[in-house]
Amino acid sequence: MPQFSPTFSFPVQIYYEDTDFSGVVYHPNFLKYFERAREHVIGAERLSALWQQNQLGFAVYRSDMLCHEGVEFADIIDVRTQFYFESKYRTVWQQEIWRPQGKKPAVTATIEMVCMNQARQLAPMPAELITVLSRGFVINAQE
Repeated sequence: MPQFSPTFSFPVQIYYEDTDFSGVVYHPNFLKYFERAREHVIGAERLSALWQQNQLGFAVYRSDMLCHEGVEFADIIDVRTQFYFESKYRTVWQQEIWRPQGKKPAVTATIEMVCMNQARQLAPMPAELITVLSRGFVINAQE
């Protein structure tokens, strides 16, 4: 059983431009919110340095998203994020979008990210990145 990170919380304001004609969030925007939350967990400066210094970045390998209920204009949602290291190449992110006073998540997703070099080939994550991201939980980063 994988050991998940602590849960990270990231608030997102829903603007009219995020919605369709009915005032409900257009579903591809959920992927943007999940991306922003993952960037918040890792840190923009850390991602930039990873690219500038190591020529490494992350790409979505697989995603599975379920929309359980609509999210509406003017909501301030909470994007809750946990992840684990599946290997030194891959992280798996469990993410949920919660509406204010929600009794269950409005949207859930499992997103697998892989580390890649400039040639778009799989590359191991630097040990220092794994160390920084694994604070507070036990990792299982195998081949």
